[in-house]
Amino acid sequence: MIYEIKNDRFTAQVDSLGAQLLSLKDETGFERIWVADPNYWHEHAPVLFPIVGALREDKVKIGGSWVTMGRHGFAKRTQFQQAKEGEGSIALTLTPTEATKACYPFDFALTVAYQLTEEGYITTFTVENTGDQPMPYVIGGHPGFNLPVGEGKFEDYTIQFERDEDQKCPVIEEGSCLINYEDCAYQLQGREIPLRHDLFYRDALVFDGLRSGWVRVVDKATGRGVEMDFSQFPMLGIWSAKNDGPYVCLEPWTGCATLTTEGDDYEQKKGMAFLAPGEKQSHAFTVKFL
Repeated sequence: MIYEIKNDRFTAQVDSLGAQLLSLKDETGFERIWVADPNYWHEHAPVLFPIVGALREDKVKIGGSWVTMGRHGFAKRTQFQQAKEGEGSIALTLTPTEATKACYPFDFALTVAYQLTEEGYITTFTVENTGDQPMPYVIGGHPGFNLPVGEGKFEDYTIQFERDEDQKCPVIEEGSCLINYEDCAYQLQGREIPLRHDLFYRDALVFDGLRSGWVRVVDKATGRGVEMDFSQFPMLGIWSAKNDGPYVCLEPWTGCATLTTEGDDYEQKKGMAFLAPGEKQSHAFTVKFL
């Protein structure tokens, strides 16, 4: 089912399948969310849970047993139920199914809430352990944004960070999609990366423990673009498909794909969080359109 929410500036659509944000148009009618053109990338803004990225050969060991799970987990492929709708807002919740239990043997409630603002929107992920044992999880967002905004071209834009940074982006290995911290895909020094398609020919740029709390992709000549506050997430991915698509994804993560240097125990994956029985935790990111 497709839900629509509005405020005085924006109109958004949210799909019950995966609780995915499908569309967000501003008052001019311009579509801000990537249109999912299958010639480039067929999704809009998937929710990543209970893993981000790839597992080694799509397998992981949970509680001593091997399970199979596709890239970015099962949430984006599963129907959510509407939990609450308000003025310019909606929340949808996912609870276990027979299919989720087969690969993630925990009792949980995952609520994805969208709130429109005067400048854009806020996405809040709330993860709750409804079972009687400690529950590990990783969660992330993957929203794509149409570029350019209005006239111009992709290369007119630049990636800007809140603060000066000095960080090596690890390589996402071709084929396995595992993360190799022993190799460098890009060296960030300073606050700015000129946007160009070949940045993503080796997959996403992965940043870990940045000093910055926000990032923006902006046309310096016009000031148009998008800004994300990801300060509640320790990791950030920036991505566009290697086929030169007219969009960019800003991806806040709590964890990432399996590292080439780590094993296959789910509980020991990088960035793993744990909830005690009855505990819940929220993670939010804010998008502002420039």
